[in-house]
Amino acid sequence: MKPHRIPIFARSNYKGFFLVFVISILLFPSATEAQCAMCRAVLESEASGTTAEGINNGIVYLMAIPYILVAGVFYFVYRKMRS
Repeated sequence: MKPHRIPIFARSNYKGFFLVFVISILLFPSATEAQCAMCRAVLESEASGTTAEGINNGIVYLMAIPYILVAGVFYFVYRKMRS
């Protein structure tokens, strides 16, 4: 049984979509700011910046946990395949 192959013209559509996506992000950086209106109002009204630092730390923690979990799964799969 032959493996299913994607036609060349279909693969080029993905490249075109990706190119348009990257160019739109570079041309419209204000549209890519992902922050709700209430968070922005609180962060802009505070002079000390402690709330902004807390929100930034929370974002980093939320971003790091999935990467750590996936890295752990890959590590265990690697060890299992190696033995």
